[in-house]
Amino acid sequence: MSSKSAIAPENLLDELQATLAHGTVARRVETLRRVTDLFVNGAVDYSDQQIALFDDVFQCLLLHIETSAKALLSNRLAPIDTAPPLTVRTLAFDDMIEVAGPVLTQSNRLDDDTLIETARNKSQAHLMAISARKTLSGAVTDVLVLRGNDEVIQSTVNNPGAEFTERGFTRLISRAEGDDDLATCIGLRPSMPRHLYLKLLAKASDTVRHRLEAANPQQAKEVPSAVREATRRARSSPSAVTRDTAIAHALVKSLYEDGRLDEFQVTAFAEAGKFDETNASIAALANVSLAVAENMMIETRAEGVMILAKVAGFSWSTVRSIINLRDELSGGEPTDLLACMETYERLRPSTAQQVLRFHRMQQSAPAA
Repeated sequence: MSSKSAIAPENLLDELQATLAHGTVARRVETLRRVTDLFVNGAVDYSDQQIALFDDVFQCLLLHIETSAKALLSNRLAPIDTAPPLTVRTLAFDDMIEVAGPVLTQSNRLDDDTLIETARNKSQAHLMAISARKTLSGAVTDVLVLRGNDEVIQSTVNNPGAEFTERGFTRLISRAEGDDDLATCIGLRPSMPRHLYLKLLAKASDTVRHRLEAANPQQAKEVPSAVREATRRARSSPSAVTRDTAIAHALVKSLYEDGRLDEFQVTAFAEAGKFDETNASIAALANVSLAVAENMMIETRAEGVMILAKVAGFSWSTVRSIINLRDELSGGEPTDLLACMETYERLRPSTAQQVLRFHRMQQSAPAA
């Protein structure tokens, strides 16, 4: 970088002071243009100290220019990875979407905390701009799914760079009821946890199921399988198990074969929010198939969990952790733990075994 460009921002400070003190609006806009040109032309070469100086200059000018000039600045700074961070943040928090939109959609200077704060407090237009970013973390999409309108939700789900937490997927399933297009888009997300995928299909219309069959011919058998599973007549399809689920199952199998899988480990999995590991552990300790355990775990009521737990010989504290995990993932009304505790304490192991045999028969019964 030449010495001339290196000292140019400093030379503009005197002009900036004069412009702010005595200049017209047109002169302030012209000063902003000159400062922006200077920054854009040398952005890749400026040191952190020089970028901080530009930050100070831009911040001063932003207080004295109109919306159209701010919008122009936002458009020019948005694609620059070394853009002055405080300036970008100020632009992102602007109430006018023409100012905030470009940086919310493009700028890599915005961290998750800034995006989340914006998504929690600004307009649907701001949320829409965020939803179009190249990548979105699960923490950000959680807020978009919670606050966003239908257009924001659709944009977020259609974003291939968006990640979703289990909480986010659960909320999306609720939002998708009666919306075939949204349900289809959610079902096509490759990272969707299997138990939530089954829950989506259980609520889906025939139209959605047919669409998912057409989009995933290699997994076509999973659609009717999931529907049967929702009515306790399911068969699992190994081809539909995600990579993360397969890893979880392999871990639990290893712990079980080594004699290290016990009630304490099940509680640890449940309290950590790990559904696949918890489900596989219960299946192993209750001596049932993964499909039977999964089917009973995703039931609307908690009786299935208590049946499996009683067969496995779990204490109430472990059962409570598992029920809390289900509640956390479902996003629905919390389970009445006191009533469940009383039921669990009355439940006899012999009765639980009889009910479990019934579930096994239903699992193996041919489809209607």
